[in-house]
Amino acid sequence: MDNQKSLSEIEKLKSILQTSEIPANLKEKALEQIERINLTLRYGGNLSQIDITAKYIDWITHLPWFKKTEDILDIKKAKEVLDKNHYGLKKIKERILEYISILILQKQKQQAEKISYHAPILFFVGLAGTGKTTFALSIAEALGKKFVRIPFGGLSSALDLRGQAKTSPEAEPGMIVKALRRVNSLNPVILLDELDRITPEARSAIMGVLIEILDPNQNKSFVDYFIDYPIDLSQVIFVATANNTTHISTAVLDRLEIIQMPSYSDEEKIVIAKNYVLPRYLKEVGITTENLQIEENVWPKLIRPLGFDPGIRSVERKIEEIVRKVAYKIVSGYGKTFVIDENSLKEYV
Repeated sequence: MDNQKSLSEIEKLKSILQTSEIPANLKEKALEQIERINLTLRYGGNLSQIDITAKYIDWITHLPWFKKTEDILDIKKAKEVLDKNHYGLKKIKERILEYISILILQKQKQQAEKISYHAPILFFVGLAGTGKTTFALSIAEALGKKFVRIPFGGLSSALDLRGQAKTSPEAEPGMIVKALRRVNSLNPVILLDELDRITPEARSAIMGVLIEILDPNQNKSFVDYFIDYPIDLSQVIFVATANNTTHISTAVLDRLEIIQMPSYSDEEKIVIAKNYVLPRYLKEVGITTENLQIEENVWPKLIRPLGFDPGIRSVERKIEEIVRKVAYKIVSGYGKTFVIDENSLKEYV
């Protein structure tokens, strides 16, 4: 990059900053960084900081500093969403409706009295396939909020959450900031998924960052090392999941409200598979119940082929496989209607 081109790039960065909606202090701070690079270039200095600063400007100008979605404050709608997305689990649904009711009351009080509110943080604990993630999605849908998932499985450094200081071209923000940019909203539902699967060597440091993220007294001014400016996380609704609580620190657990997810019976799995899972995959693929029919005596074989499974993950995979193969047969011209019975089942799974 020659000197003239570099100066042109600096003017471009200034223009992007001036037209962006970001906090005034942050804008001033970023403009000072650009001026320092400008002086360096004019006196024949190093050009390497331009790329780092351009990356930084891109990030701070694409964060939702002032953008929020309008909340849906309707408990009837919330109940409809839960019943549509989940079969049974009456006590869990009641607990979530109580939770949403509190959010509604707090939000109404906030609007009337101009005060902030803090949602309790629900922590769904249970075996794989028992509906933990789906309930988090349902909360977002019921409240009309955007949803983003942060996977903790295999997380090996607190910097993955906190970000890295912008001293090198490889530095980047942490997963919290990335999540906010992805949904372009300051008040989404963020799912902290699989908290029990953090790598052992990083667990202590990550738990420390989690405390700051989840604590309402601290998360109003969360500082990502890359952004290096306080970000308000107090309007985020955090939901967490884990298979168990064994490796989660007491300080983090103190900030979470545990909801224990039960296992499904075979009868419940059949109802869920027939009325929830199959219709969902048919809709996704674009085929109908006229194209694919599964006979009643096949469902028990789909539910329990190899023994007991507490969740519905395995039956979901089998139904997805059946739907996928039927779609292939239709497109390949083998027919328009396919009936899965005990004899034909082996052809599909």
